[in-house]
Amino acid sequence: MRRILKILTGRLVIVVPLVLLQFSAIVLLLYRTAIYNEMMIALNIIAVLMVIYIVNQQSEPSFKIAWIIILLAVPIVGIPLYLLSYNRKMPKKLSHGTVETNHNMIGLLTQDEKVVKASKTMDHEAHNIFTYGKETCGFPVYKNTSATYFKSGKEWFDEYIKQLKKAKHFIFIEYFIIDEGSVWDEILEVLKEKVKEGVEVCVIYDDFGSITMPWHYDKKLRKMGIEAYRFNHVRPIFIIQMNNRSHRKLTIIDNQVAFTGGVNLADEYVGRIERFGKWRDSAMMFEGDAVWAMTVMFLGLLQFERGEENVIDFMKYKIPCGEVKGDGYYQPFSDTPTDDEDVAFNIHMSLIKAARDYIYIDTPYLIPTEAIRNELILAAKSGVDVRIMTPHIPDKKLVFQITRANYEPLVKAGVKIYEYTEGFNHSKNFVSDDTLAVIGSVNMDYRSYYLHFENGVLMYQSEEIAKMKKDFLDAQEKSELITIEKIQSTNIIVRMIRGVLNLFVPLL
Repeated sequence: MRRILKILTGRLVIVVPLVLLQFSAIVLLLYRTAIYNEMMIALNIIAVLMVIYIVNQQSEPSFKIAWIIILLAVPIVGIPLYLLSYNRKMPKKLSHGTVETNHNMIGLLTQDEKVVKASKTMDHEAHNIFTYGKETCGFPVYKNTSATYFKSGKEWFDEYIKQLKKAKHFIFIEYFIIDEGSVWDEILEVLKEKVKEGVEVCVIYDDFGSITMPWHYDKKLRKMGIEAYRFNHVRPIFIIQMNNRSHRKLTIIDNQVAFTGGVNLADEYVGRIERFGKWRDSAMMFEGDAVWAMTVMFLGLLQFERGEENVIDFMKYKIPCGEVKGDGYYQPFSDTPTDDEDVAFNIHMSLIKAARDYIYIDTPYLIPTEAIRNELILAAKSGVDVRIMTPHIPDKKLVFQITRANYEPLVKAGVKIYEYTEGFNHSKNFVSDDTLAVIGSVNMDYRSYYLHFENGVLMYQSEEIAKMKKDFLDAQEKSELITIEKIQSTNIIVRMIRGVLNLFVPLL
């Protein structure tokens, strides 16, 4: 009830109606102009030309189909929508700013050649995945790193607060969602205390993801001595800038400790309140050399927020970590819609291709691209034990229907899909063959792969991989296996609605 009241009295009540009103006005103006000036034929010709352009683009087939349908069926709506939000196009300021900061980071992440030499003992498939991240994307591979897996937000939060209290130099926090409640209250009290101690505290939160927060909450934080920014401000105007969000989840402390995973900074993620049944989530704490890569990722976005005139001395934050009791190999990575390299998508694809015995996948949304769907089907048909866990109680009902619309071809091929019957599964984990795993912010959907800023960590031969596997299998005991009989017994009307919704995934 409290959350509903916040939404009804918050920014969404202003932003959504104004955006819809502006879009409706654009469509109406275009319609009247076309009708009164007999331009409907011209609009149809423009729509056809746009379709020809789309067909010849190198992009996801389902994306093309969605745009082709809307442009040809309703050109008066499709044309302005296409011009304002087509594909991954970004506004110049956001695109240029983030690209520039990425360019400035070149040379900060260097590969230790001793690690390269040691990594030659990796199996062939794993070596190829890490080499892609290193050579093509510029993300080094690290050893001298330890990891600790948390199978719930509650388990994670106790350690999170403990580590924040240890900070002596800086605390960097970047999350898609920060929401008022007991979790954020506890964190904020620690941050205010650390500011008094002289610790540098910086917070970046996505303005849309944290839409229930007060409009200028960043200014309130600054008054407390916390350097705070709202990424990509939500504005009550119909522009493409609203399409690209920072979905990343990072906390870095003194370049010694870093956290990432599915959890955001809100009460439901820690089980303080119940939303959509029992909330299932996961996170990972890293210590050692790999933390520097995540420090640099945060500083890159901080540089964008501060502006080019306030140049950050990155090396100031490279505080030596010393030796840690770690095992395995770690490769932190980030992904951005500002370039043509689909890092998260390619890593997910590579993990599926590399699987020989099994691959277990946790995702809140099962909305795979055609390429990933085909790879999952091929893996299952080739004898790989492919299992995917999705929620049973959804957070977004329409998106959940699209998730379920993708079950049938996978289940027919032998993929085992489980719905977490106790509630909402928000974990974002890939585990394969007891040797490879990925944890981070990336969902298996179009937005995470192509529109959002994301982050994750690729791991090889870490002891924590066994814990991730066990967590999946434990949750499986509290889940329902989806059978082809159950899918085909679904009401025909519901199945038709799902089919139509599935066409428009790239536009959601």
